[in-house]
Amino acid sequence: MHRRTPDHVTVTLTCSPAKAVRLGAVVHAGGEEAFCGLFERVVDGHQNESWKPGLARALDLRGQKITMTVRPTVSLYTPFYLSSAGYGVCVDGTWPGVFDMAATRPDEVAFRFEGPELRFHVLRGATPLAILRQHRALTGLPVLPPRWVFTPWRWRDDHVQRDAFFDGTPYAGYFNVEVVEDILMMEALGIPCGVYWVDRPWAKGRYGYEDFEWDAKRLPHIEEMIQWLSSRRIRFALWIAPWVLGDMVKEGERKKCFLPSSAPKSPRRLIDFTNPGAVTWWQGYLKKVIDQGVVGFKLDRSEEIVPGRRDVLAHSGMTTREMRNDYPRLYTEAVFRVLKRERGDDFAIMPRAGYTGSWRYAIFWGGDTSGSQWGLRSAIVAVQRAAVMGFTVWGADTGGYHRGYNRETLLRWLAFSAFCPLMEVGPTANKGLWNCPWNPGYDVEVLAAWRLYARVHHRIGDYLHRCAKHAHETGEPIVRPLFVQFPGDAECVKWWDEYMLGEDILVCPIWKTGVTRRQIYLPAGKWRDAWEPDRVVTGPGRIEVACPLHRIPVHVRAGAEVDVGDLAGMYEEALKAVRKKPDLEKLLRKAGLR
Repeated sequence: MHRRTPDHVTVTLTCSPAKAVRLGAVVHAGGEEAFCGLFERVVDGHQNESWKPGLARALDLRGQKITMTVRPTVSLYTPFYLSSAGYGVCVDGTWPGVFDMAATRPDEVAFRFEGPELRFHVLRGATPLAILRQHRALTGLPVLPPRWVFTPWRWRDDHVQRDAFFDGTPYAGYFNVEVVEDILMMEALGIPCGVYWVDRPWAKGRYGYEDFEWDAKRLPHIEEMIQWLSSRRIRFALWIAPWVLGDMVKEGERKKCFLPSSAPKSPRRLIDFTNPGAVTWWQGYLKKVIDQGVVGFKLDRSEEIVPGRRDVLAHSGMTTREMRNDYPRLYTEAVFRVLKRERGDDFAIMPRAGYTGSWRYAIFWGGDTSGSQWGLRSAIVAVQRAAVMGFTVWGADTGGYHRGYNRETLLRWLAFSAFCPLMEVGPTANKGLWNCPWNPGYDVEVLAAWRLYARVHHRIGDYLHRCAKHAHETGEPIVRPLFVQFPGDAECVKWWDEYMLGEDILVCPIWKTGVTRRQIYLPAGKWRDAWEPDRVVTGPGRIEVACPLHRIPVHVRAGAEVDVGDLAGMYEEALKAVRKKPDLEKLLRKAGLR
């Protein structure tokens, strides 16, 4: 069955009798055609493949086979791709599938999905942005988060309670020592922070996540701590998972709230989000911490132990084979609904996993990425793929999550994160960046870069919020690969490591170690160099720019209503501001915590 309009063709394939295991289709691919979308990983397979040294593949999906099954932990997927040839393809439903992006035959894109029916849409438009608008009209417009989301965020992976700060200053205070250290040091160094979150473990029990009851030894006087943060205009967010532990397990079993798990020996029990009663029960526990002052949640682990079997049914009657890809969205929607009821529009939730429509409820972070230069490279691809798919507000763990962090990549990542919709700095091996794992631990250049880029991100917050509002109203993303913003320029398809942040900021991240100069491409127009504001360059064309470790090439469209500041002057100011290590004893007394 076909439904046609000038820019939209819907194709529905069915089998009678309905015994098909999978159905598929083929779309012609031109020789120079490039593709973007489908997932945020660089390549299919284990996520480590996406930051393997020497990886040649980048933004273009051509030549890849991609499995449409949400997997940990770089976990944003949706069955939609955008072609440089002026069309997009969007597949309905949540059954697993496979896309062959001209890998088997160079002149064909082939896709097949399980299930008794396959419905897909071929979308055309005068521009890539017009196609993305159509896609969002089909699948839902992205949420508009509150303005404070676009301030810098800070977190650690594991908060402990110690009797001294990083420099040996004794501490016997009322709140968690690491939270206090982070806030007082950031304030003293002039590093803005609008959101602070605590990861797991935060609750009682072996896993630090039992019964939504705080671990008072780890996080004493939690309600007073949240109020203390609020008095400094810092919102507080908290890690959660779609499973429960502790006494909640017995209660949930009595109420039949759980979904079977693919890890049956695990003590964790998955909430069945297709069961309205289970959702209401679980939301009651969320409300308990919302009432204590939590304004947002980091939604983790929804893609890990969900079964994907045809013989296992959810409460709704759907097989877990069909609903597994949708489980992250169901989880996200359940959290969204309780926060919406309790806090109106003043909240944010941040999953790492998502599928079609998840963006209607949440902002996102890019999973547990390697802290190597190749991990940073994968994040540069991910922010653009995520934007094309529909995951509009996205950020990465600055410095990476795995294998600690290293100095050069950290500096480059701080710069990149400042020019993402979401800037979150952590986990940094559970240390403040005033306590680096190299000599000197109090690294003035690292701290100056953090101060510079946090302040830049804070400065462009209004611009980012305007872009998010535009995305919410139209479906046009905040981050735009060059070929999306400048479809008439064939050169733009090649420059995968540059992107537009909104319509007016051209960002050229540096990811390779040892690079201090690089060529960048300026599309048509007049561009003001953010490092030399009096210098205006006219594109299109390539230029070579200096990029020492603290510097990311950024150009602003001349005449644009956004001011990123004089980055060179701000960096020199930052060097002076952070040169002297703050005295934590004095900071404690000043804050009234002594």
